Amino acid sequence: MASNLDLVHYIADQCSGAGDITTRKMFGDYAIYCDGKIFGLICDNNFYIKPTEAGRALLSNVELRPPYDGAKDYFYIAEVDDRDSLSALVRATCNALPAPKKPKK
Repeated sequence: MASNLDLVHYIADQCSGAGDITTRKMFGDYAIYCDGKIFGLICDNNFYIKPTEAGRALLSNVELRPPYDGAKDYFYIAEVDDRDSLSALVRATCNALPAPKKPKK
């Protein structure tokens, strides 16, 4: 089941305090980026963030789930209504992730 575009826009807006948030449709669901760095997925109307120790430190309840069959576990983010907390989580996660790889020529 593909994610609802209104929910995708809402989650992107809620994360916007972390930087320039963009989304990209992939296989019926969405990847979500901050300043060009992918940090999460929105799959089947659920929000997932790549797991990092910095992100774990900010989560009061850590729940790991794969966003789709065969995927590695991500942090499952059930609460997307607290803009400040979500932005802080995205910022901490992105700071802990490596820079995006440059495409090969």
